[in-house]
Amino acid sequence: MDTLLNNQMLHGGDYNPDQWLDRPDILQKDIELMKQAHINCVSVGIFAWTALEPEEGNYTFEWLGRVIDSLYENGIYTVLATPSGARPAWMAHKYPEVLRVDETLHRNHMGARHNHCYTSPVYREKVWEMDRRLAEAFGSHPGVLLWHISNEYNGACYCPLCQAEFRTWLKEKYGTLEALNKAWWAPFWSHTYTDWEQIEAPGPRGEELLHGLVLDWRRFVTARTVDFCSWEKQAVRAGGSTLPVTTNLMGFYYDLDYTKFKDVLDIVSWDNYPAWRTEENDVKVAVHIAMTHDLMRCVNHKPFLMMESTPSQVNWRSVNRLKAPGLHELASLQAVAHGSNSVQYFQWRQSRGASEKFHGAVVDHYGESDTRVFGEVAHLGERLEGLSALCHSNVKPEVAILFDRENEWALDATCGPRNGAMHYEETIESHYQAFWHMGVNVDLVNAEDDLSGYKLVIAPMLYLHRAGIAEKLRTFVENGGTLVGTYWSGLVDENDLCFEGATPGEGLSEVYGLRTEEIDGLRDEDCNHMIWDGKTYELHELCELVRPSNAQPLASYSDDFYAGHPAFTVNHFGRGTAYFLAARAEDAFYNDFYGLLIEQIGVEPALGSTELPDGVTASLRLAEDGTKYIIVQNFNAKTICFPLDESMTELESGVSGTSVTLQPYGVMFLTK
Repeated sequence: MDTLLNNQMLHGGDYNPDQWLDRPDILQKDIELMKQAHINCVSVGIFAWTALEPEEGNYTFEWLGRVIDSLYENGIYTVLATPSGARPAWMAHKYPEVLRVDETLHRNHMGARHNHCYTSPVYREKVWEMDRRLAEAFGSHPGVLLWHISNEYNGACYCPLCQAEFRTWLKEKYGTLEALNKAWWAPFWSHTYTDWEQIEAPGPRGEELLHGLVLDWRRFVTARTVDFCSWEKQAVRAGGSTLPVTTNLMGFYYDLDYTKFKDVLDIVSWDNYPAWRTEENDVKVAVHIAMTHDLMRCVNHKPFLMMESTPSQVNWRSVNRLKAPGLHELASLQAVAHGSNSVQYFQWRQSRGASEKFHGAVVDHYGESDTRVFGEVAHLGERLEGLSALCHSNVKPEVAILFDRENEWALDATCGPRNGAMHYEETIESHYQAFWHMGVNVDLVNAEDDLSGYKLVIAPMLYLHRAGIAEKLRTFVENGGTLVGTYWSGLVDENDLCFEGATPGEGLSEVYGLRTEEIDGLRDEDCNHMIWDGKTYELHELCELVRPSNAQPLASYSDDFYAGHPAFTVNHFGRGTAYFLAARAEDAFYNDFYGLLIEQIGVEPALGSTELPDGVTASLRLAEDGTKYIIVQNFNAKTICFPLDESMTELESGVSGTSVTLQPYGVMFLTK
């Protein structure tokens, strides 16, 4: 089992045999079809609690044992799930306390997924017993590869148990009410707390404008979710299983800080559902998903697994488009290009009823292999078998963009200068897309990460300072690194309290050689301009007024009363360099600026000096033995040909050459 997990690309998906236990013919047919599709692993048991425990204390694992045995006998491994993502009806009706209370303080009824309280002692007891028993029964089975803990953790509970746990969490963090009141600036509006029992989670019928409270509640929700995930991991360990553990994350999911899962998860996995064919072209979607893959890889800076994707279409968007021929393979191999060691699907076989009966699957209701989708899945599976060498490689960028979820929470809660429209993630993507177009790998790091291994660090809208990030950035530049910072940065500490004195705070004003003074919030229809390197660029949304001390202005505002004020500056600090962009610029500026900057500081694109055509990108995976695997991807619906700046060898065919021809939505793996 260790050999497969570490030495072969996983190809499979969510398999729900519990829905077909009365159809042995279907279960037998599934095995036959999986082998045709080159499936080597499937995730089993994700929502199977009722089939595993139809009534309290009555455990019926026999069917699961037969399924795992049958799969293994046919060369197919199991990623075994714990079924905590959806509790059975008998539990919800017998123990209503396991159901969540929403933010209006009303308890939910039975239904949906993740409609349960992570604090409930009853739910924790039931989950522990289920997970432990599963581990005892199957944790040492040679056909089981990995634990899939729960499913897409999400949401919060506002029940009295969770409120009490929140207060306990606050006591551990602050120690005294005096410290809490100071950190939250609670005397404002006379909201000082004089007893711990007075503290309640923020909600629409209570306090929502005490920013420290809002920020700490979001932190607590993440901490509680991580604690529950850790509880499940402890349960399978109590059952004697030492297999690695994962849970399927959801990319840029707003309500959880996924970096906090890094010490619990042995392997990071995530569920990838791009909105292909919903834009004028697929390039914008490709950029966003590439960035999301990088975000997921950087949770623990190791290769990850793409746990779910659809081989055709989803069923939950307002309009659900089919993938054009070739797009499924491209989208799947895009994940591999950014560090995934798997391509897995939701779902293997379409269910006959309920909400996801028309969600895409490898096997549709027709039930045979002679469909376009099945053929494309099988072709990809065969191709993945030839890419096993990549399992011993990873993506190791020299460029990092700082994306910090806690910073985003604090930034969004702040009143002003553009309420509800600060566009933090979109701003991150504006910087990221420049490197995607150049074929330069990027890490998305957070404030807790080490920055010392990068040549270039970009810190857009770093409003909130935590985890010593200011000192890390200062040291990074002093030691010779290149830093790019922007407007609306360094304004508050980890408790969302404004810094006194010059900002960006905590010494970053010295690093940038300037201080910020005012910021203008533009309407969506407004824009300013600046001229840099002989070209004029539009500026949107936010324009900050700065006062340079040592910084050298590189461009100035062209319009409004602050025309002539610096809009873009550079400062030399220690052995390094710090740039400061005072406004949100159009994408063309980032493309031009970063194109020049990477040449100056010696960051080499995956394909060197080769100029990539529009809609084509390249990613680099570096093997443990130094071998470079360059994955070239064409997101155009047409054939693209272009020359290389040196001869390279195509990994799959062994043919060498000095040019590349990519079919529509084509992918090529090169080595040198």
